[in-house]
Amino acid sequence: MAGRVAARSIALGVRENWRQIALLVAINAFVGGMIGMERSVLPLLGEAEFGISSTTAVVSFIATFGLAKAITNLFAGTLSDRLTRRKVLTAGWLVAIPVPLMLIWAPNWGWVIGANLLLGVNQGLAWSMTVNMKMDLAGPKQRGFVLGLNEAAGYVAVAAAAYLTGVIAEQYGLRPEPFYLGIALAAGGLALTALVRDTRPFVSMEADGHPSGPSTPSLRRTFADVTWRNPRLFGASQAGFVNNLNDGLAWGILPLFFFSRGLDLGQIGILAAAYPFVWGVLQLGTGWASDIVGRKPAIVGGLLLQAGAIAMIAVAGSFSSWLVAVVLLGVGTALVYPTLIAAIGDEVHPEERATSVGVYRFWRDGGFVAGALGAGAVADLLGFEQAIYAVAALTAASAMIAAATLRHARPAATPALTEVIT
Repeated sequence: MAGRVAARSIALGVRENWRQIALLVAINAFVGGMIGMERSVLPLLGEAEFGISSTTAVVSFIATFGLAKAITNLFAGTLSDRLTRRKVLTAGWLVAIPVPLMLIWAPNWGWVIGANLLLGVNQGLAWSMTVNMKMDLAGPKQRGFVLGLNEAAGYVAVAAAAYLTGVIAEQYGLRPEPFYLGIALAAGGLALTALVRDTRPFVSMEADGHPSGPSTPSLRRTFADVTWRNPRLFGASQAGFVNNLNDGLAWGILPLFFFSRGLDLGQIGILAAAYPFVWGVLQLGTGWASDIVGRKPAIVGGLLLQAGAIAMIAVAGSFSSWLVAVVLLGVGTALVYPTLIAAIGDEVHPEERATSVGVYRFWRDGGFVAGALGAGAVADLLGFEQAIYAVAALTAASAMIAAATLRHARPAATPALTEVIT
């Protein structure tokens, strides 16, 4: 046919698409680094440079980030079906470029809030697309494995950036030096994105072989299914919401809690980095394990471990015991995080996957808002310990809901799909 180039065979699977998967893993490391540059520094910046004494006001930047990311997630899947995954990924990096510059030059806290609004849009577009593109390439049998790779890269980068900015802040101050890292991350992520190929042909090929037949994505229908109509999707969504509520606590409240207990910036940086580092590294195994043993055990067990670790943070009183607690929190989160996304992918038609994952991520990242504002308000009224205990109790309750709603079945194996495209 006129205008066609040489034919190229495509197939679902990690081995068949390892170059593009590796590229997307690297890109998501840059995405994670953008969040990590804030985790050990920004909560302290509100008090030290802008004189904000209210915990709720200090963590407002996390609420803004979470709300922007949640809303962007909701529409990212639909946008990617209309505009292609690659274009949405590129847009995410373009939005990221002003973020570190705004943090460096911020004359007031409003600029910090604005920077985190843009960071939320960046994460909602860029992280969503690395998730969806890997699932497109891997197929159903290796979905948990590639999501483990994706989340591991992102959260190891969160940890590395949190540690580096803590060290830099200890040596040079809270601004501007820690945020130079963000400039390099935004430029590097945008450059790597130029090498990505769109994955829409893989979605179409998987959909053609799907036993339930073709489906036309509908955001309204999918929102209802994921939010309340399908019990298994609801169970995953509420667990994701509580998981990120925990992360909002770890990001916004725990640095202030540790500082109030006499830890220095270097120690806070280590604690801020240890949690996402353990979370990130272990996802290399937890996502793959859920492909074998099923999603439910990892999700329920991980939530219960998170609840215990959070309660331990409130009880403990030394750097070493807090380090043990945040490591356990990272283990629990590693069990839950990639497994929840894979569980959503197991339940829906390939053509609806991006939209369904977007709705799930909307609710999951809404947990940032609840964690930051809710825990901040409780901390202002009753103290840090009571806020931490409240989050631990919510996490245990979420585990019980997940146990009652999620199914234990392993993801179904499907025949290998191969197709020649041009």
